[in-house]
Amino acid sequence: MELDRYRDRERVRELTQDIARLCPSATVNIMEVCGTHTTAIARYGLRGLMPDGLRLISGPGCPVCVTPTSIINAAQMLSEVPGTVISTFGDMMRVPGTDKTLEERRADGADVRVLYSVYDLLRMAEEEPEKNFIFISVGFETTTPSIALSVLETAQRGLRNVCFLAANRLVIPALEALCASKEISIDGFLCPGHVSVIIGSDAYKPVARQFHIPCVVGGFEPVDMLQAIYHLIMQIREGEARVENAYTRAVKGEGNSKALEVTQAVFEPVDAEWRGIGTIPLSGLKLRQEYAHLDALERFDVKLRSIPEPRGCRCGDVLKGLLIPPECPLFGSHCNPASPVGPCMVSSEGSCAAYYKYEGTGHA
Repeated sequence: MELDRYRDRERVRELTQDIARLCPSATVNIMEVCGTHTTAIARYGLRGLMPDGLRLISGPGCPVCVTPTSIINAAQMLSEVPGTVISTFGDMMRVPGTDKTLEERRADGADVRVLYSVYDLLRMAEEEPEKNFIFISVGFETTTPSIALSVLETAQRGLRNVCFLAANRLVIPALEALCASKEISIDGFLCPGHVSVIIGSDAYKPVARQFHIPCVVGGFEPVDMLQAIYHLIMQIREGEARVENAYTRAVKGEGNSKALEVTQAVFEPVDAEWRGIGTIPLSGLKLRQEYAHLDALERFDVKLRSIPEPRGCRCGDVLKGLLIPPECPLFGSHCNPASPVGPCMVSSEGSCAAYYKYEGTGHA
């Protein structure tokens, strides 16, 4: 199998030894900015293979985790409108709002449906023209192009019973905000593979240049991630800060031009709230004016209101890399997959869920 070479035990051992040999003696913080990386690092036990002083910390790479409570609350409020169907992908069902989750709203009688493809939304809307379908649109640049295409398709079909509650987010502004905040020292970014397929590895050049932080795009197999970490350590050791692409079998420097074009045709950047982090300038997307009639907030005249996090929940600090999940006082006891308090324990890409499932309740 092609993937066998990226899971080769001998190559993993060699890379681990090289990283240990070259790693500076001072503490090094490498942040992965992808929920899939977070899960894969925990699943393959890579944290335990790192030398003393090299910390792999998670950033805001889980789109479900960074979706603000205000979006969940808005969806629940809209679910109370007669004849309305709220549709979303699976993980969003269990993210806590102020009082309930969408899953609990469905148990109360609201029409909330899980989709496997956004095109299911259009099919249902055509089959049930008497109902209003609202899709909660979350995700980074990876999923946004497909949402943009569905917006175009909705407009072309003239479906008046479909609209979108847009909560899509952009990765680069988040990285810039993390670097500018100075709350944590980040020595290198393990950049997301999936997002980079769309935006390209060149998109990280401003981050590396402005903040002098190395950026390396990596894949998701053990050898992929260790190679990316190795390249980051080499740059850190040499005092350099540039962008490298260690995932060339999937990522190009310029990205996917068609996907970027369709996204830009449908959406425009806006200041946006990230759950647990706050508002980041030009880090969100809203429908352009020509598609404003498909914006659920516009159609139903809903205003989003920022909501504080639940008492004791440290998801915001986890998303900023200020602490690892077991350092949250709620982790594993009051907050667990069966009864999550914060979104990082809900999503399959959440840091807390990954730690709980693969690394237990102790410190890594």
